[in-house]
Amino acid sequence: MAQLLDGAGKLGWVLLKSVIRFLFMLCNNCVAIPSYCLYLLLLQPLRIWDSPTFWYIEGVMFKWMLAMVSSWGWIAGYTVTEWGDDVRPISEEEAMVIVNHQSTGDVCTLMMCLQDKGMALQKMMWLMDHVFKYTNFGLVSLIHGDFFIRQGKAYRDKQLVYLKDHLEKYYHNRDRKWIVLFPEGGFLRKRRETSQLFAKKHSLPHLNHVTLPRLGATQVILKTLCAQQENGSVGCETGTPNKTGNKRKGLQWVVDVTIAYPKARPMDIQTWIFGYRPPTITHVHYR
Repeated sequence: MAQLLDGAGKLGWVLLKSVIRFLFMLCNNCVAIPSYCLYLLLLQPLRIWDSPTFWYIEGVMFKWMLAMVSSWGWIAGYTVTEWGDDVRPISEEEAMVIVNHQSTGDVCTLMMCLQDKGMALQKMMWLMDHVFKYTNFGLVSLIHGDFFIRQGKAYRDKQLVYLKDHLEKYYHNRDRKWIVLFPEGGFLRKRRETSQLFAKKHSLPHLNHVTLPRLGATQVILKTLCAQQENGSVGCETGTPNKTGNKRKGLQWVVDVTIAYPKARPMDIQTWIFGYRPPTITHVHYR
């Protein structure tokens, strides 16, 4: 009987804590997102007069918004241990960041571990599923200039054209440096079986913890953001001036990021919001 009461008490505490966390985050969103939009609305004259300064300020506020999301995991004891190459020295250079994808919590994990990577977050462009456009954070991402991509064969070709147009319109104009995409094209649990069948058919490695990447968006990014020489090799300068008037070097790096959850149990956004899982260390490897 005492054990049942003790178990019920612990469950009640977890539920109460989850409700308090949810209300706290609801207040966060109700204040932060309208504030972000209002400040940018008031700064529209600056956008006309001095566009680079406007987008610099927007980037700073965008990074603050991501820090707010990161704090939700931090206060629940969800932390990150980083391995591999130190990417901070290249935070001011242009890079394509490819990340394995297991759950909606992957984005939150990236938001947390990239906070101390210089100006990477505030000058970052995200490629994400179009469903995120309809979330509470969708408006912020739309203003920031992120790209929402639709999945499926019926949309694939058109989406790649839209992506190329989007990059040409927003990437250089807003002085973006890092561009993040999930080349697997979906969650591991949904893609693994198809990936393994494709690998078997084409004599490729049998993968359990990641899936084979889909190359469409990656190829568009490389062709659009890297200068092509006559022999087809990638050049070192795009010829597009940045806000200081100097030529941009174009993409210089591909950063391979692998997120690993303990016991292969990915954390989704619900876990970050309600905090019902015990404190967890997520491992992130850079190459």
